[in-house]
Amino acid sequence: MKTKYLVTAAASALIAGSVATSAAAQDLTLCWAAWDPANALVELSRDFEAESGYTMAFEFVPWPNFADRMLNELNSGGQLCDLMIGDSQWIGGSAEAGHYIQLNDFFDAQGITMDDFIPATVTGYSEWPKGTPNYWALPAFGDVVGWTYRRDWFERPELQEEFQATYGRALDVPNTLEELRDIAEFFQGREIDGTTVYGAAIYTERGSEGITMGVTNALYNYGFEYGNPESPYDLDGFVNSEGAVAGLEFYRSLYECCTPPGSSNWYMSENIDAYRSGQVAMQMNFAFIWPGVNADPNVGGDRSGYFPNPAGPAGQFAQLGGQGISVVSYSDNVDAALEYIAWFAQPEVQSRWWEMGGYSALRAVVEDPGFASSQPYAQTFLDSKAIVKDFWAEPAYADLLLAMQDRVHNYVIAGSGTAQEALDGLVADWEEIFEDEGLR
Repeated sequence: MKTKYLVTAAASALIAGSVATSAAAQDLTLCWAAWDPANALVELSRDFEAESGYTMAFEFVPWPNFADRMLNELNSGGQLCDLMIGDSQWIGGSAEAGHYIQLNDFFDAQGITMDDFIPATVTGYSEWPKGTPNYWALPAFGDVVGWTYRRDWFERPELQEEFQATYGRALDVPNTLEELRDIAEFFQGREIDGTTVYGAAIYTERGSEGITMGVTNALYNYGFEYGNPESPYDLDGFVNSEGAVAGLEFYRSLYECCTPPGSSNWYMSENIDAYRSGQVAMQMNFAFIWPGVNADPNVGGDRSGYFPNPAGPAGQFAQLGGQGISVVSYSDNVDAALEYIAWFAQPEVQSRWWEMGGYSALRAVVEDPGFASSQPYAQTFLDSKAIVKDFWAEPAYADLLLAMQDRVHNYVIAGSGTAQEALDGLVADWEEIFEDEGLR
């Protein structure tokens, strides 16, 4: 695939040398989703303001509206955003359309090397085309889907005894998806402290990306592949393989047996609410929630634990989340935006980012000997980042995503047809999209 390179004159002048601090203060706007990590970044960025003299502004949009709002901004050539922390799936389209500045020369000039970041985050957040050393973002927030569980419930002697008698093993963190379903089934409809609770909160949302970000954690582990490794747009037999069908059937069985009533359109916030209010024994969610869970007065501290997505018959994988930070090519403040990226990439800044609740992707931070014990969820974060896979990052990713949302939701939630029919239909949808893109 031929990649379009776009570097503005202002960026070229800056890339030729080191970043210089502007003598005059100016506004610099960073765009991202509205969530807890964004609040932490506001606080972190006060240090940049003090050091640089720039004034930072922020445009944060709730996740359900984030993609529509920000992709419309980019596609219209808007100048609202100088810096964009965009989803990993946007990287292909934003590079191809010239929305982002390519950062290779800038990284070289600043001594920033992608070897210093977790490899999966470089592939997921920065590269386009994938597998090539062409970088359009700096890894900014290393998220991944994992699991939170009520450790205090798991440790109750009477529940441990009953689970051991029923399943022949200890009630503990599951090693496999089948074990996870057993645990969810064990808690489903159980009364704990006078309240009826349920097994698990999982992603089921249809409108944006929710159910896709959930079901892939089963599909990958049962054998689903996005295509033939030897021919990337050869889908038949990989997207709809026997293993992929089994993975989709598993996810539907988990939804049917073990989720709260009324959870047919749940994503991140609904799962958080269900868990924090004591409705569920386990929740699937991105790792960004863990600092908030740990600090929660009802479920925090030793009352909760964390584990990576369990293995399936075809291996152990987890859905990549997270984002990179890019310089928007339409910005009038390219020099200042690049200066922010150079500042943000510094190891001491990345270390503070982790301490404040941001998920650094810098190896110097996550490979520090003290990292794994720095937070109750730190080791789970490391284990999860080692097993990630990601959705398509093609320029047509939005069409690919909507097709999967519809096919999977219709089967898993609405109970329409069979898993084989759903995935066969998805293959047909995706083949048509790639044909329209000239890739088949």
